[in-house]
This record gives sequence, C-alpha cells and structure tokens, in this order.
Amino acid sequence: MNAKEFILKLNNGAFDKKLIELYGKDALVVQKKRYEMAADKFEKLYSDKSDISIFSAPGRTEICGNHTDHQHGCVLAAAVNLDAIAVVTFNENHVIRLQSAGYSEEYINLSDLSIHPEEKGKTAALLRGMAAKFHEIGVNIGGFNAYVTSEVLGGSGLSSSAAFEVLIGTIIDKHYNEGKAGPVNIAKMGQFTENQYFGKQSGLMDQTVSSVGGFVYIDFENTTNPVIEKHTCDFEKEGLNLFITDTKGSHAFLTDDYISVPSEMNTVAAQFGKKHLREVPEADFYEQLPRLRQSCTDRAILRAAHYYGDNARVSKEVEALDQKDISRFLELVNESGNSSARWLQNLYSTRKPSEQGITLGLMVSERVLGKKGACRVHGGGFAGTIQAFVPDEIADSYRNAMDSLFGEGSCYKLKIREVGGTQVI
Repeated sequence: MNAKEFILKLNNGAFDKKLIELYGKDALVVQKKRYEMAADKFEKLYSDKSDISIFSAPGRTEICGNHTDHQHGCVLAAAVNLDAIAVVTFNENHVIRLQSAGYSEEYINLSDLSIHPEEKGKTAALLRGMAAKFHEIGVNIGGFNAYVTSEVLGGSGLSSSAAFEVLIGTIIDKHYNEGKAGPVNIAKMGQFTENQYFGKQSGLMDQTVSSVGGFVYIDFENTTNPVIEKHTCDFEKEGLNLFITDTKGSHAFLTDDYISVPSEMNTVAAQFGKKHLREVPEADFYEQLPRLRQSCTDRAILRAAHYYGDNARVSKEVEALDQKDISRFLELVNESGNSSARWLQNLYSTRKPSEQGITLGLMVSERVLGKKGACRVHGGGFAGTIQAFVPDEIADSYRNAMDSLFGEGSCYKLKIREVGGTQVI
C-alpha cells in the first residue's frame, strides 16, 4: 500500500478504529487530516512508490515524583495523546534519510555508527545512536526513508526528544528485529542515545513512559533494571480533565538551576556516606537536621525533605488511582504541588525573580479551581508548564482563564494514551 493508496483507504474509514484508540473519537477528523498530509508530504519528498508503514510514539506527562528519579526514587507518569508520527518505507541501502516537519533532511550512513561530537544536540545524533544500539545487539538495519511530524510540544515538559527516540526505536525494532527488543529495552536504548550521542544527561523516565504507554509507575532503586508497573484510570469517566499550560517562560540560562537540584540533594546524601537520598533512611535524615545545617545549605536540606515526601506520595497516588478514589488523588496532587513550591523551590529561577510565570499560573489556577481539582508545577520547573486536573463543570472556565493569561492556545487538554510506541499502519 503506497502513499496514495493509504490516503484513499484512510478517507474511506479503514483506519478509524486504530486512530480512535490512539487519539479519541473527538480527534478523529483532525488526525485523519494530519495523517493524510504526512503521507502526501512523504511522497512528494521521496517520490517513493513502495509500501509505506506508519509509526507513532507519544509524549508524556509527569503525575507525581518531581525531581525524585535522579535520587533513585519513584515516579508516576503517563503517556498522552500528543505524539510524533513517521511515514516510512524501507530499503537495503544502509542509509537513513529522515525529514522532520519544518527542518532539513537528516542523512545517516549506517556504516559509521560512532559518536560524532559535532552532532551533539542534533537529530542526527539520536538517529545514529539508536541505530548503534540495535547494531550492538546484532540487528542488521537495511535503512529507511521517513517523514516525521510531531505534536509533542518542545520545551513543554512532555518529552519531545524521548518520543522521537522511541519512535525511531519502534521503527527499527518492528521491521528489522521482529519486535524482539520490546518497550523497556527501547526505552533504555533511548536513554543511552540521549546521554552518549545527544549529550543530555536525562534519566530513564521519559523514554519508559513513551515506550510503554498508559499510567506508568517506576521505581528507580535499581536504575539498570527499574521496577515498572502499568496502571489504568479513565479520567473522562471520572469527570476529570487533564490540562497542561505553557506559561511561555524562557528556558535559556536555566542549566545551573536544573543542575542545582540533584547536586544539592546529593550533598545531603554525602553527609551519610551515600551517593543518593534513596540510600539514606528518612528517619536518619530528620534526626540529623541540626548536624546537616553545619555542612549543607538550608535549601539543600529543604530539597531533600521534598524528595522524601514526594517519593512516598507516588505509591499513595497509584493506590488512589487503582481504587478510583479521585478525591484522594487530587489531594495528593495538591500536596505534591505545595511541596515543590515550598521545599523543592523550582517555580522560578532566583537569577530572574521578577519572572514568575509558573507561580502566576498556579495562583490563577487556584482561584478558578477553588476547592475543586488540583494543580502543580509540571516537569523540571523554573520555567515552562503547569499541570491541572479540572472537573468537567469548570473545564471551559479554566481553559479560558489560562489562555487569557498566557495567550490563545497556551492551555492544552490532554488525554491519557494507553498505547506506547506502536506501528499504526
């Protein structure tokens, strides 16, 4: 089925069931148009009349466990209905040619899978790194042409880079490896690629959630083989909406802010002769507070206290979701948000204290929500996005308030996606 044949079948409803599974019924028309445009663009780019395949990998939203993963703690996150898709044809040229919407084409010769320092921070590094990891386990990659378009917002905390890594991993695994690697190994390959080839020292959470799909509980006590559990909860049936709002803060010059969080937590752990807080019993930490103040900053101690609280909160949120106890779940979300604001202190950068878009967004969120729903900082913090769980009856009011504050289209309504990285067609 080439691109033209696919478009014909798409418009005749042949793939409606699969698209509804990924995006929901209310998004069917929009997604069919998106897939049609992607297939048409692919054909124009590559003039390739071969059979096409289409793959998808979702973005993710952190639900609980703010800055706990780097301390070998626990997190709860979920895949969302914003994704990256790729229209692909395969060949035996041992070359990957890939163009993402709005960018120039990437060309990767698979005869050279070494790390290229000049590719750090670029898409080419992700392609080369993912191919290298599959080659390492004995997979012979022939090559492919691909056109990629993504709805995963860059800089939003929804993990656009992880979605891309999982997308490429799924393409290679499904076609050249009979799907033998599977979601967890693809996630690990993605993390390795981002760390070593791309040059970003990320954890494993983002790739795991994108690859596995649904609500994902992860315990990072053993970072090589973390405990991964998939859970389900239908917010729509519970009358609840998930919103992410982009507060339009700049991420420039925030590297030191992000680094300071794990660094300061590690200084506390070091006072007990340990590398990470997961190794230090909570009771020992609180018992030694007077001593800790002699060698650690107050902020480091407060950030460690946040770790203990939010790490314990993760399992409580999982239990609440499993029991469909939505009121308890929302209470815990608010607790997590308050802990991030007061103890973790990642709502704004102390280098730019006059710019507090996240704090402002949370203030307005609390006014609109009243005693209903919940809100918190989303992702790494300091700039970027906030998360809110909003009951049906005030969903429109909340969205309007956020768009009025930060600009039309700043507030996104998301759905939890049960499917991770997948071959759609």
